Amino acid sequence: MMTLSLHRPWLVADLGAPRRVLSFAPHRPGFVTARHVVWREVRDADLTPDLDVADWFTRDLAQQGHTSSVGMLTSRDVARYVLAEAETEGQRATCLATVGLGNAEAVGSRRAVNGIGWSTHYGTINLLVQIDIGLTEAAQIEALTIAAQARTAAVLDCGLRLPGGERATGTGTDCIAIAADQGNVAFTGLHTAAGEVIGRAVYLAVSKGASDWVAENGGTARGYP
Repeated sequence: MMTLSLHRPWLVADLGAPRRVLSFAPHRPGFVTARHVVWREVRDADLTPDLDVADWFTRDLAQQGHTSSVGMLTSRDVARYVLAEAETEGQRATCLATVGLGNAEAVGSRRAVNGIGWSTHYGTINLLVQIDIGLTEAAQIEALTIAAQARTAAVLDCGLRLPGGERATGTGTDCIAIAADQGNVAFTGLHTAAGEVIGRAVYLAVSKGASDWVAENGGTARGYP
């Protein structure tokens, strides 16, 4: 399964072989083939308003030899990553997560900051889920929805509240990547063993990461720390 390499500001997940990865990551989103999923830690000051982030990130990844990797950005210390696994009925899922909630939102609304509808600071939940069974494209899309559901449940349970009292459900810049081989498993919903292990691995990883963040920053999002 997954092996990790950490050299701040880089966290690299090696999937063991080229896999089909589905994500909405800043670098190589959609369905792609990749062996590595890469986190790049940044500070708020790195992403200035005049910076072409996509171009900068592409060049930065190329310098590291990761042009063909899937790439994510986070302001969370990448050394604070959480790794969780779940297994049932011979099916296993592994979730790697970095959890920052400085950019927290409640779904269905946006907090206006400095006259805009999103944060000028960065804090995000980045997830990579690797599944050890072969999936159809439709099942991989369904797996992404299960991962999103588990992430939201974990954030709700961490108790973070926005200044207006709403419970946070995620952040404005969350990213999820699902890695699996191509195969014939057609369903990964909540009634399946695959859906169970995906949901449990993600919930465990995000719960631990969110709990750590709340312990460091408090249970109410005051602005965007």
